[in-house]
Amino acid sequence: MTTILRKDILNKAFKGEYFIPQTAFKNMSKTGIIYHPDYLKHDTGFGHPESSDRLISIMDRLRKSGLLEKLVLIEPKPAGEEDILLIHSRDHLEAIKNAWDEGLTALTPDTLISEDSFRVALLAVGGILTGIDRIMSGEIKNGMALVRPPGHHATPDQAMGFCLFNNVAIGARHLQKRHGIKKVLIVDWDLHHGNGTQEAFYDDPSVLYFSTHQYPHYPGTGSYHETGEGKGEGYTINAPMRAGTPSEEFMKKFREALYERALEFSPEFILISAGFDAHKDDPLGGLLLTEDSYAEMTRIVLDISERCCKGKVLSALEGGYNLDALALSVEAHLRVMTIRATDS
Repeated sequence: MTTILRKDILNKAFKGEYFIPQTAFKNMSKTGIIYHPDYLKHDTGFGHPESSDRLISIMDRLRKSGLLEKLVLIEPKPAGEEDILLIHSRDHLEAIKNAWDEGLTALTPDTLISEDSFRVALLAVGGILTGIDRIMSGEIKNGMALVRPPGHHATPDQAMGFCLFNNVAIGARHLQKRHGIKKVLIVDWDLHHGNGTQEAFYDDPSVLYFSTHQYPHYPGTGSYHETGEGKGEGYTINAPMRAGTPSEEFMKKFREALYERALEFSPEFILISAGFDAHKDDPLGGLLLTEDSYAEMTRIVLDISERCCKGKVLSALEGGYNLDALALSVEAHLRVMTIRATDS
């Protein structure tokens, strides 16, 4: 039986009134998006760049472009506290859990919270874990977790940079602990260096962390010289870019720094910290990427995944603060993923 999806149903789904039944997308795609309307309930206050408008803009663009109907929409389950402890300390977990009740409205000057933030942060981590589980089960080939709050700045002991828990880092440990994956590649193309992710795996040779980012810029980490320590030496790769780097030069450095080293590492699963704030129109940075740049980076990562791990890739939303540029870039990223998933 075919399910007809009217536009008013799609609109209500974005507003959180109900979900589109996943059966409506059966056999249409092998690319999933993990989304929940409760992600909008993490309230960062008026004028904050990391607002719920980011997800509203993305979902509206996916609907208007027709791409949404080609994706498998998946409802996430919240992570448990035991999942958070795969990366974070107990003290960090308790600090986030109790912050609102203790009268705090901010964890750092730029990391604001609201009454629902802890619950939504668990759901954001759960979005990554749900996406991983669906890929590992074979239900989808690849996917994107459209989550907030973002995660890559959160260290094991500190919330910062709009981030409460490190979604992707927890996902990497989930792959290893639950699914027996031995080697995970994390590709971070956010404008800002993922200091929290780097810190979590700096001495760990089972996770290859690659980051390209504007440097020097917030949070001040991510130089070429930061390459790991102990057994993890050589398993952190930073490819810093100066503000104003032409997109062609950026793409050349991205491929040269990542491709051969990733093939040598031969990951069994790839996670992408997919920030889109390196776009030329983003207000928080000085890089010059376009939607086509994000499509090409997606192709490069998928080429690696097809050679190493049968296309198993999950991206997770990080930054991106110009609403139009963000929505168009996410669409470009997902279009490439759907084409590759269908062709494979």
